[in-house]
Amino acid sequence: MPTEVTQPSDREVRVVRTFKAPRQLVWDAHTKPELVSKWMLGPPGWTMPVCEMDVRAGGAYRWRWRSEEGGKEFGFFGKFIEVNEPSKIVHEENFDPGDMGGPMSSEPAIITTLYEEANGITTLTLTMLFASKEIRDAAVSTGMTDGMEIGYARLDEMFKQAA
Repeated sequence: MPTEVTQPSDREVRVVRTFKAPRQLVWDAHTKPELVSKWMLGPPGWTMPVCEMDVRAGGAYRWRWRSEEGGKEFGFFGKFIEVNEPSKIVHEENFDPGDMGGPMSSEPAIITTLYEEANGITTLTLTMLFASKEIRDAAVSTGMTDGMEIGYARLDEMFKQAA
């Protein structure tokens, strides 16, 4: 199933995606750095040289991507607010522009991710709450949801290989 993207309010983006995998596998793929760094890469030509995650309430994370062509980098960082394995993660997300441009906002987005399983199919519902409509629109204009789907397709392949 392709990623379904909606904007339920002026400040939100909601992403819904199903995976043919048990919830625990989908959870692990989103919380274990050694797995995250294999699939959360966006379009071809990018690597993830930094993937640090302390997945617990109050724990921090830092992700950084690098273009194989030109070596430009950007990333995200923040803290985990709520972690209820294997069903829910809430974290703040701050943009680190690296050498790809200016910051999007001094206010972090709040990301809530829910994992629900039925008959071996896991539905991931990710809601991004931005500080303003302008910040949300700027984030959407980057093509972020297209990059997310590329990563999710890569994750589908990882689940097929694990089966």
